[in-house]
Amino acid sequence: MNKSFWQAGHTPTLFAAFLYFDLSFMIWYVLGPLGVQIAADLGLTTQQRAFMVATPILAGAVLRFVMGMLADRTSPKLAGIIGQVIVIVGLSVAWLMGIHTYEQALLLGLCLGFAGASFAVALPLASQWYPPEHQGKALGIAGAGNSGTVLAALFAPGLAALFGWNNVFGLALIPLVLTLIIFASVAKNAPNRPAPKSTADYLRALGDRDSWWFMFFYCVTFGGFLGLASTLPGYFFDQYGLDPVVAGYYTAACVFAGSLMRPLGGALADRIGGIRTLLMVYTAASICIAAVGFNLPSALAALALFVCAMLCLGAGNGAVFQLVPQRFSREMGVMTGLIGMAGGIGGFLLTAGLGSIKQTTGDYQLGLWFFASMGIFAWIGLYSVKRRWRTTWGSAAVTSARI
Repeated sequence: MNKSFWQAGHTPTLFAAFLYFDLSFMIWYVLGPLGVQIAADLGLTTQQRAFMVATPILAGAVLRFVMGMLADRTSPKLAGIIGQVIVIVGLSVAWLMGIHTYEQALLLGLCLGFAGASFAVALPLASQWYPPEHQGKALGIAGAGNSGTVLAALFAPGLAALFGWNNVFGLALIPLVLTLIIFASVAKNAPNRPAPKSTADYLRALGDRDSWWFMFFYCVTFGGFLGLASTLPGYFFDQYGLDPVVAGYYTAACVFAGSLMRPLGGALADRIGGIRTLLMVYTAASICIAAVGFNLPSALAALALFVCAMLCLGAGNGAVFQLVPQRFSREMGVMTGLIGMAGGIGGFLLTAGLGSIKQTTGDYQLGLWFFASMGIFAWIGLYSVKRRWRTTWGSAAVTSARI
């Protein structure tokens, strides 16, 4: 007999995974909403600003693979503690010594990558406690930690205006240290964790064509969510001349929508199937992003379309990770690292690409249309594998989950 969701796993660990992921995402993303103010003080170009904002994303993408291996070889809890300590130390150095050059900002971005790598720790930590029929909800709740981007977008520009952007790094240490204490106190590793995987296991996973499909699908959904979240403060400033604080509020509305929909997307995928959910997501998101690309005269109209797109991308993030544990239940640590890395690379490419296109053409239009086309390609790819997935590992004879 199936247990209810709240009886099936370990709620304190699920809460700790969410909190760790949430605060890590807040600091991983913090250069995005501060980008306009930092660029003004350091004299950066639009392209340099975009690359500075994108550096933590790329570092986090690569480090997700590393942290995924560490979580697999040791334990998710220990890996999470190590990652948090590294970020706290790096942020303390940046706050006390200051960031005075473009190169120093890039070095800080590399350090913040460890916060972005929290994805490869928080999700296996939560996933390993829950049965297949509750994976969408469990990973949706843990993955809703990307709502930390809301906190950064909402508060970082205002705090920077009051205290200076460098002091924002010091203020961020307060919740980060508290989170480390809570995480170390209440999180527990699942009793039936899979055996550690070797490097060869990672290479074998890359040899499975389904792993590449999942990496591509998440590259579009999570990469789109993160890339837009990182770009939007600068977009609203450049395109509509909004004050950095107001641009932060606009961005916060967008990222809140995407973060809210991650657990709801996971729950929806549990109910109607991850494939069906993703097909709807890619359709709606592509339409919204393509429409914004027509350079709407109203900032509010652009905001409304971005909110809709982020709702879809957030739901897509939850849907992808409803499917992954069904296909790779024994390789969840490996696949979380690989798929998370692909999502981070997608976010980096979108952020840096939009900045480069804006610097070259003076407009974001081509970049937005290119991203919309990637959503269309993802829809076509998913539709092409739908039948095979539903008649092999996703059949009713193999799993109790809806695929």
